[in-house]
Amino acid sequence: MQELKLSDWLPTTNKEVKIRSWEELDVILFSGDAYVDHPSFGPAVIGRILESYGLRVAVVPQPNVNDNLQDFVKLGAPKLFFGVTGGCMDPMISNYNANKKRRDKDAYTPNGDIGFRPDYATTVYSKILKEKWPDVPVLIGGIEASLRRVTHYDYWSDMLMPTILESSKADMLVYGMGEQPLREVVRLLQKGVPFSSITTIKQTAVLLNKDAKVPKNSNWEDVEIASHDICLKDKKKYASNFKVIEQESNKLAARRIFQKVGDKTLMINPPYPTMTEDEIDASFDLPYTRLPHPKYNKRGPIPAFEMIKFSINIHRGCFGGCSFCTISAHQGKFIASRSQESVLREVDTVANMPDFKGYLSDIGGPSANMYKMKGKVQAICDKCVAPSCISPVICSNLDTSHKPLTELYQAVDSHPKVKKSFIGSGIRHDMLVPEFNKNADPKELDDYTEEVMTKHVSGRLKVAPEHTSDPVLKLMRKPSFTYFHKFKERFDKINIKKGLKLQLIPYFISNHPACEVEDMANLAAETKDMGFQLEQVQGFTPTPMTVATVIYYSGYHPYTLKKVNTPITRKEKDEQHRFFFWYKDENKAWIKKTLNKLGRHDLLKVLLPENDKWRKNKPRGEAKHTFDDAIPFNRRKNKTKFRSKKKRR
Repeated sequence: MQELKLSDWLPTTNKEVKIRSWEELDVILFSGDAYVDHPSFGPAVIGRILESYGLRVAVVPQPNVNDNLQDFVKLGAPKLFFGVTGGCMDPMISNYNANKKRRDKDAYTPNGDIGFRPDYATTVYSKILKEKWPDVPVLIGGIEASLRRVTHYDYWSDMLMPTILESSKADMLVYGMGEQPLREVVRLLQKGVPFSSITTIKQTAVLLNKDAKVPKNSNWEDVEIASHDICLKDKKKYASNFKVIEQESNKLAARRIFQKVGDKTLMINPPYPTMTEDEIDASFDLPYTRLPHPKYNKRGPIPAFEMIKFSINIHRGCFGGCSFCTISAHQGKFIASRSQESVLREVDTVANMPDFKGYLSDIGGPSANMYKMKGKVQAICDKCVAPSCISPVICSNLDTSHKPLTELYQAVDSHPKVKKSFIGSGIRHDMLVPEFNKNADPKELDDYTEEVMTKHVSGRLKVAPEHTSDPVLKLMRKPSFTYFHKFKERFDKINIKKGLKLQLIPYFISNHPACEVEDMANLAAETKDMGFQLEQVQGFTPTPMTVATVIYYSGYHPYTLKKVNTPITRKEKDEQHRFFFWYKDENKAWIKKTLNKLGRHDLLKVLLPENDKWRKNKPRGEAKHTFDDAIPFNRRKNKTKFRSKKKRR
């Protein structure tokens, strides 16, 4: 691999700008993450995209907000605009755990050090820039801005907040993946169009002043949702907004959304169509160094980079539509897949890195097995408003063939320097069950499952049924736990057939809306009966722009406007989470008391039989006891044989 020079990275200092002989900059990007020049890191992607348009771009990673704010003025003012992102994760999730306690590590900072990313980073950075450079436009994007583009509940402050455009004072917001809207923004700016006049670009949002005229676009229909002030007064109105927001975010012919915010008007333009194969290939084929900036060499490794250093992202988007997940709200429900040729070019680049040992850590995406999947008849997808393509059943128009993915794995493994490629992304196991995925060829599903089990995992296959309660799973937009049973049967059959000794590791979540203590007791009993001692678990964390978070705050389901019971208090959450760890001695007396109180002696006999064979077993993995320390999860389903006798609320 060719030796890299400092100028191979986008500049981060005046010295680096001068190395390139630039007199001024067109765009300066501010990010809550350390600068890693890799296609898995959003700020790097945006920087390289802007560079590909011929712009002079610099990056200011993790600017200091606790000193004289020198980081915000050291590079001067850009010719076009400032770009601001809180980073690859919402800063509040980076900084706090599910119980609002400060984390002791930041995965996107060298050495995992904390304190380099402020809370609500996008707002903090943007406000400083507007104060320092009031005449320079500020464009915000990334996951934090994207998911906070409209009135949203903020779990960490326990408040309903207006669009982040209001709090940040930014001039424009790009939501979702930014390549397409940024291309048009740059094209217009280079033509001489004033930034303030750029208001009708798809996948952007602006806050119009009281006297501003609403831009006309004859190709778009408009819809107005309840104002921010109304949402503050009426939780049901707030909930009803989300149905419109979610549906319009995932339609190919979406409406423009308007919302009053005080005396201003938020205007959210419709999203772009899904990126074509050529477009997404072009993004991944940009000249990334694939490494952290050399400025971090003496500060220690960046955990998030170390995790994905030898991984390959093969697609974007997820059509699962899970109620607790933000992927479709940010990346969309339609899958944008790279060509096999583009993937193999990246594999070759990684394989020729000097420290590559022959092992690819992941060939995947938001969900591992959605590559190349799309509607059979595009006209049907064009009219669809469903937030999920596989809930409550798999759409008959969805092509769920796993053959292109199996062929891709085999092509990757044929590279002479690749010893083994792992699948680290979450696999939708329900799509591998013919009884659920009735569109697919059962043999093809078995071929894929066998390919993964025999060649792409190391001892353990992690999947995410999420829960065992049918009512909870229905609200989660996940299929019945019955299909996890069926998948396990197929898993066990292949294990025996191939003489493997693989473990199946299921992920579960507690405290989700509609979940009650009795549901968690059922979960504990059923999974124990299946031979599992759970370790991959987490408590539900409300994040903006999800159905579950809307329910958590408002108490209403946004699609039905019916009330849904939700664990809110610390006591409720801890008690639900405790059932994951029925095997711990300190929990047994409490479990016995709780189940006796519920009258569930049947569950008590399963969890705490007199001759408990589990008593001497040590927990596998890193199972945690408290809700605070829950291990990050993935997804799940249900149909429990341990039926609740209590009438659900």
